[in-house]
Amino acid sequence: MVDEVRRQFKEIVGLREGKSKPNYSKCIDISTANALKGMIFPGLLAIATPVIVGMLFGPYALGMLLVGATSSSAILGFFFNNTGASLDNAKKLVESGLFGGKNSDTHKATVVGDTVGDSMKDVAGPSVLIFMKIIGMTALLLLPLLLQI
Repeated sequence: MVDEVRRQFKEIVGLREGKSKPNYSKCIDISTANALKGMIFPGLLAIATPVIVGMLFGPYALGMLLVGATSSSAILGFFFNNTGASLDNAKKLVESGLFGGKNSDTHKATVVGDTVGDSMKDVAGPSVLIFMKIIGMTALLLLPLLLQI
């Protein structure tokens, strides 16, 4: 991404002065391709784990895997979502004037907390909940096959 931005600054005349527009689509393509590459391993993990456990240990072990994954993912996902929202609300509360207001040490601390909280509520929480759904769907689709064996 950095190389592409540098290339655009070198090659597009007037970009530094704000007289021309950058090629946003190229940067979006780079970001999308890297995000999709990063999703391959977690997706395979969510699909392969129930298949391997079910084939090696049978439907009862698959059920226990499903219970453990669902319960821990549900608790962790909601924790991430709620904690991230709480950290965001704490920053807004301080910015409204409480505990020293903007530019105070408390505000600096809440900005750090909000930086962590945004990724928790926007990325980590929903991802864990999606992981829970994928592992559950894979286990339920695999169960009829395991009962025939």
